Amino acid sequence: MSSSTVITNIAALVTNDPSLGDHSPLGLVRDAAVVVEGDRVVWTGESSKAPATDNRVDADGRAVLPGFVDSHSHLLFAGDRTEEFNARMSGRPYSAGGIRTTVAATRAASDAELEAGLTRYLAEALRQGTTTFETKSGYGLTTADESRALRVAARHTDEVTFLGAHIVAPELADDPAAYVDLVTGEMLDACAPHARWIDVFCEKGAFDGDQARAILTAGKARGLHPRIHANQLSYGPGVRLAVELDAASADHCTHLTDADVDALANSRTVATLLPGAEFSTRAQWPDARRLIDAGATVALSTDCNPGSSFTSSVPFCVALAVRDMGMTPDEAVWSATAGGAAALRREDVGRLVPGAYADLTLLDAPSHVHLAYRPGVPLVAGVWRRGVRKV
Repeated sequence: MSSSTVITNIAALVTNDPSLGDHSPLGLVRDAAVVVEGDRVVWTGESSKAPATDNRVDADGRAVLPGFVDSHSHLLFAGDRTEEFNARMSGRPYSAGGIRTTVAATRAASDAELEAGLTRYLAEALRQGTTTFETKSGYGLTTADESRALRVAARHTDEVTFLGAHIVAPELADDPAAYVDLVTGEMLDACAPHARWIDVFCEKGAFDGDQARAILTAGKARGLHPRIHANQLSYGPGVRLAVELDAASADHCTHLTDADVDALANSRTVATLLPGAEFSTRAQWPDARRLIDAGATVALSTDCNPGSSFTSSVPFCVALAVRDMGMTPDEAVWSATAGGAAALRREDVGRLVPGAYADLTLLDAPSHVHLAYRPGVPLVAGVWRRGVRKV
């Protein structure tokens, strides 16, 4: 039998179970403990009621929350876009075309170089409390390059997304219909065995609504579930297409009509907000308050990518969401944990309840509110993933 460990003397424990503690969405338990056995949580509650265990960890009056669930990232890439960022910060707006720079570098990189970059960014994210992550292809745009990216990603996460429809490949820029045929045919055949999800950038300069529907429908037919880059740069059909196809998430959601908001609120599709992108492009912030008040489920994620959001820090995104998107600290933390899990249609992560994976983040602070209260400060003092302390 595996040994058991109690983490005790927790000042504030975020469980994301509203039946516990203060009965809020965070299920906040004061003076709390968590018992871990193997890779799972087996008990949560008040420290005074914790069962006997083999081992004991003293949280020393600090806060514990579920490991962050980063449900949107682009970590399979090579190259650097420092010059583009520098120019944009000097006045040039972001456009989808910048992706082509990364495509060229990624195609030229070896498998080992791609994997080294991936593991570097994963380690960086883990140190900041991220224990579950999704990542996408999308910087190869050939059958061989897309499939190899997914094979590399699948060695590190179950949450792998085929994003051959990031932009039209440069060599087919004058024949987008031919590229859609490639993505829905030969490329999909090669990529589907290595992915769980299919995604498309539904935006001016990338793919329109009809093209996006064709791509996502083809993916569904091959057993891949949809998620969509939707309504980031302009109003468009992405959000309503996401709801129509029961996509797990519509990501970005910056430019929304009332009909878009209503559609999200009356569906299972999660609105995944990515404030790192707005920060890095000086774009309009998504209105999280409007979505939450309408009843939509909201997730927060990093969108870590080399062009428009080169951050792996969920705590940074939490602080941005509270400061600039109308979220309360409680809402932002929920969205970065349970919300991210909902965007991946997972119930075994993003919560600290019996049966969930023992993915925990210990803060060097007495409350989760400090993630927004002390922005930019390295508050993560410990991270457990699947019951094993990693940080």
